[in-house]
Amino acid sequence: MAPLLNVRNMTHFFGGLRAVSDFNLTIEPGEIKGLIGPNGAGKTTVFNLITGVYTPTEGIVELEGENIKGVETHRIAARGLGRTFQNLALWRHMNVLDHIRLAHYSQLTYGLFGAFFGTPKSRKQEKEVRENSYKLLELFDIDQFATQNIGNLPYGAQRRVEMARAMATKPKILFLDEPTAGMTPDELIRMIEIIRQVHRDFGVAIFMIEHRMKFVMDLCESIQTLVFGEVIAEGPPEEIQNNPEVIEAYLGKEDLH
Repeated sequence: MAPLLNVRNMTHFFGGLRAVSDFNLTIEPGEIKGLIGPNGAGKTTVFNLITGVYTPTEGIVELEGENIKGVETHRIAARGLGRTFQNLALWRHMNVLDHIRLAHYSQLTYGLFGAFFGTPKSRKQEKEVRENSYKLLELFDIDQFATQNIGNLPYGAQRRVEMARAMATKPKILFLDEPTAGMTPDELIRMIEIIRQVHRDFGVAIFMIEHRMKFVMDLCESIQTLVFGEVIAEGPPEEIQNNPEVIEAYLGKEDLH
């Protein structure tokens, strides 16, 4: 059986610059893997190549055995790959509940006729969307902000809205791009708890970029280290944090322990 996600020999050039070189990744259902590296290593580029923002120059990208290389981002999301972004991709003047509700609409089947005439099918599905939206708001501890505009929320709460929106698409694998960026220590601890609960309750696989080593070491089963677009080390957290090449890449930046 094919792995959930299979990336082989993925390479990408921006002009004459090789941004990612011979990148390989396999993720099975329910796995949690991390991608670390210094600033400018190419981590977000890897995410963008897999999720369809860019098309890799070379290599294979498959989701459940199906080729997704060059497929549009919304079609990749519909196949079960959800993601968040390093820089929040939220609609600043929309309230929190509507963010989550809108994320469900690719799954609705009642069509234009149902929307215009309020058929029983459309009413049933809209009720389910609303109920599931509130469940996600509660799970991510943002239900108290349901009617507030995104721009009025604390930064950590905005991050949780983006994650709840990604989960509303019912992904099989969730890509998290620096989910704790800008968070306080208390918010960091809360985010670890939320991700563990999402993983436990939904059985979703997770692939994350994160610069806070404690976060990655606590959550991930396996970690890749990317430097100048190349993976220099891969393995379990205890192996990565003691790897001389990884320590050198982070020297003077952060204590891996």
